[in-house]
Order: sequence, then structure tokens, then C-alpha cells
Amino acid sequence: MDEDTAPGTAYRWSRLADEHVAAWAELVNHLAVVDGTEEFLSAEDLAEELHTPGHDPAQDSWAVWSGDTMVGYGLALAPPSTDHEGLARGYLGGGVHADHRGRGLGSELLDRLEPRATELVAQRHPGVPGYLSAGGGRQGSSAQQLLADRGYDVVRWFNLLTRAVTDAPVVGPVEGVELRSPRPEDEEAVRLAHNAAFRDHWGSGQQSPEHWHEHWASRSSRPAVSTLAWARDGELAGQVLAYVMVGQWVDREAYVTILGTVPGARGRGIAAAALARTIDEARRSGDFDVIELDVDSASLTGATRLYERLGFTHKHATSAMRRPLPRSS
Repeated sequence: MDEDTAPGTAYRWSRLADEHVAAWAELVNHLAVVDGTEEFLSAEDLAEELHTPGHDPAQDSWAVWSGDTMVGYGLALAPPSTDHEGLARGYLGGGVHADHRGRGLGSELLDRLEPRATELVAQRHPGVPGYLSAGGGRQGSSAQQLLADRGYDVVRWFNLLTRAVTDAPVVGPVEGVELRSPRPEDEEAVRLAHNAAFRDHWGSGQQSPEHWHEHWASRSSRPAVSTLAWARDGELAGQVLAYVMVGQWVDREAYVTILGTVPGARGRGIAAAALARTIDEARRSGDFDVIELDVDSASLTGATRLYERLGFTHKHATSAMRRPLPRSS
């Protein structure tokens, strides 16, 4: 394991490893509170994240320690696919404990992560123009300021919407469409539908079977309250037209991880019917009090209007930030 101590400081640096997930979860959940993002994760969730396909924690991660307490962490990722515009993507994630900010740890993390993410992008997409992307948090956050100082710009806002499940919206049936919960054998059909649905969505790339399986089979997945819309007839008969996939990271809270409609089925109210079913299933289960989702504030499909019609209200917004990369050779 790589490990070092910066001269003149009491901080120790190491790579993230399986034995660190409890300390990592404590830090992540502290950040979710102090930064107001509510992005809570358990040690078990982070153990899965540490072994995301294509991610090597021995090269692509850092942890910062003060004694036995993790006070900072960072990850570098580069998906195997380009985004919808054909651009290569490098992602940076991380954070610093509120009590240890203002000491240069965030800058040092980025100094270590940016070259690695750039290297990964060049390896996986040689000669392809691309960018580095990182979450900027809520308006005025310290992360947003740090990234702006390093040349990142806010390129998108994502709204977190919430709704109680004490009642379900009334949405009529859609002719020729069957709604039901996903089954294990539906995995590939839903992956193909997702790739079709998000082919024109900002920042999205095509999902490989390996990466899709990680999402499909994750411990946070809640298929019992998820919904698939299948075509009964017509030229799309037997295909998934829309899907609402739900996960859970917080007690009593359902979260819509992905929702989409294939282009040929848009404008028929299928997504609304599928989401209404999911809300009702969450209510009927007795396991949830609220359901939440994030939506691109500039969505081309008018998703925000759909969610508002179904009773969702705005909770807060977080930013996505980017810095272009020089073309690799």
C-alpha cells in the first residue's frame, strides 16, 4: 500500500482499501450532513464502490488520516464509454472533514487525483477530446470554490425532489402497456432500454453489461418497488418502453436511481404511469415514508414538469462542474 506523510504536517496519506470502509463511511456521512447533500452511504455500500469495474483503488484512490481518523478521501474514475457527444470523461470524487478544511488537503487531493484521471482518460480514449468532472455541491460550497479556482465551471444543476408516499398519484392505465416489477431475467432488456433512453441525455454514456450488472445487482437495489413498462403489442411488442429503478441508502427513504423512456414511446404518459405505480408500491410495502429523485434542471424531456404533476417538490440543488482536457495523442 502506498503511504506517505506530507513534510511538516501530522497527516498520513494512504490508498483506500477494504479495511478502511468503516472509517470512510463515517467521513462520507459527516460530509452529507455538513455540506447538506444528504448523500449517505454505509460501509457495505462503499465496499461495493471500491470495487467498481475498471477502478483500481491501489492507483485510483487516496485517503487522508489524522491519527486513526479518516479526514479526507478522493477517487479518480474514467468510464469505458464516451458521453452522448463523443467526449471522454474523467470523474473526481472526494471530500475533506469540516474540521480539517483550510489546510490545503483539498488542493493536495486534486493535485494527486487530476493526473491519474487524465491518465485513465488517455488510456481508454486515446486522441479523443474530453473533460474532468466533479460535483460542486450546493451553491456557495467550499468544493465549488476550490474547483472554480482550478478552472472548473458549473455546467449543470441537478434538483433533488421529494414526495411523501402516504398517498399515490392517480394515473390511468396506458393502452397496450404492462406494468410490473423487474425480475432477474429482465437485466439485459432493461440495459438496452436504458441505453436507448439516455442516448441523447446530457453527460450520459452507453452502459456495458459489466457496469450495468453492478447497478442491477447492488445491495441498495429495491426491485420490489421498481417498475418496468412492457409493450404488449405494436412494433415494440415485448420490449421495455420505460423503467423506474429504485434504491435505498437511508432508512424509510426510497430513491429513484434511474428513470427513462425509450424515444419511440415518449409522450404517451408511460413514465408517469410507471412512476405512479412505484410510489404506490412504496406506500403498500410499509417500508418507506418518502421517495426522492434527482433531475437535470435542463432536461430536454421535460422531466421536472412530470415529477411536479406527480406531487414532487424541490428540496435543494447541487452542481456539476467541468474542466476541459487537452487532446491526448
